[in-house]
Amino acid sequence: MNALQQPRIRVLGAGLAGPEAALQAAQRGCAVDLYEMRPVRSTEAHQTADFAELVCSNSLKSESEFSAPWLLKQEMRRAGSRLLQAADASAVPAGHALAVDRTEFSRRVAEAIAAAPGITVHREEITALAPDDPLTIVATGPLTSPALSEAISQLTGSGHLAFYDSISPIVEADSIDMDRVYFAARWDKGTADYINCPMTPEEYNRFYDALVSAERAGEKEWEKLRYFESCLPIEELARRGRDTLRFGPMKPVGLRDPRTGKTPWAVVQLRSENLRADSYNLVGFQNHLKYGEQARVLRLIPGLENAKFLRYGQIHRNTYINAPALLNATLQLRAHPALLFAGQISGVEGYTESIATGMLAGMYAAQLAHGETPAPVPRETALGSLVHYITQADSKNFQPANITFDLLQPLDEAERKRVRDKRLRHQMQCERALAAFDAWSSGQPTARAFAAAP
Repeated sequence: MNALQQPRIRVLGAGLAGPEAALQAAQRGCAVDLYEMRPVRSTEAHQTADFAELVCSNSLKSESEFSAPWLLKQEMRRAGSRLLQAADASAVPAGHALAVDRTEFSRRVAEAIAAAPGITVHREEITALAPDDPLTIVATGPLTSPALSEAISQLTGSGHLAFYDSISPIVEADSIDMDRVYFAARWDKGTADYINCPMTPEEYNRFYDALVSAERAGEKEWEKLRYFESCLPIEELARRGRDTLRFGPMKPVGLRDPRTGKTPWAVVQLRSENLRADSYNLVGFQNHLKYGEQARVLRLIPGLENAKFLRYGQIHRNTYINAPALLNATLQLRAHPALLFAGQISGVEGYTESIATGMLAGMYAAQLAHGETPAPVPRETALGSLVHYITQADSKNFQPANITFDLLQPLDEAERKRVRDKRLRHQMQCERALAAFDAWSSGQPTARAFAAAP
């Protein structure tokens, strides 16, 4: 098929979902116009104009067999997710999680886009959408520009929802006092890749009191923010009770200190940011404190007394559409089916979930461009369960979601009575999901078939 015969698709946004969608569509014989507004217009959270910049954590979550994040990634690997291939190739030690070197990950994604036939990159902001636009995938992410957000709101007629999210600080590795910390993985599961900062009850209470009394950035302006429940700023979480952190991001269970043989009262974990291991992020320590306050409070953590901060915690706007009221099972707007949504703006939460919906949108858009009717991924799969949630949840109380077993189709009553062990149940759900995915995948048109089409 020559360039003149190739159907064209627009992809808006080059974060995570957009590049994945563009690569999937291009390898299925489509010419793709990939639009990214950075660096012409930046956002309050991005630091570069790179493709697939990871703004918050560098983790794509668990690789533990038969966990929900593992299942989602297994389906994506079987489907040929290009960004997951880049993530695997740029992985850094992170125990049983898949964490990546941010810079290397972005470089590999950019390299894949540059090498893909048919993808044209446009560094400009798209500010309008119309029902008669060409086939378009909107993957502009949680930091969609105000102009495009308004255009989406006007087009959908239902407005858009917004909540606020925050990101964790990063410290320079050489500034950590290694005599006060230890390497360990929880329950010795996987390799000991996390730095653990142990606290006694006295150290914890001193840290807690400083944290809850610290001055927030723009406190009056942000008093009524709607935070995403699973990504609360640490100071907000602490205000729920003195021991809340010890049962959350500072949970010491399974992190015995090899120097003493005892489990600390509380632990702060640090995870490597890159392959050089020259910087670490404070796991679960997203916050919205003034920078000076962050330095003062976080240096109360054992081992971080002289920490050099490469990045402080920040807060940023996350925007998403009311997907249950707007999208169908193939991520198309019901009222305007030539427009598809993918990534966090579609109502999923998390890096892997964003890439996953980008992958599906790219596949579906390619089929639509070639005159085919796309078949939705089965409900039994992790991919299908994620899409089922964002398209079928209660539209009046919709909140973005990560992949969890709560979203997956449960076992039937007879199976639940027969199998009492929770892990075995999860294994059964995973095996059923992968079988359903393989059956669906075998019936999908291949990239080779599209390329051979007249």
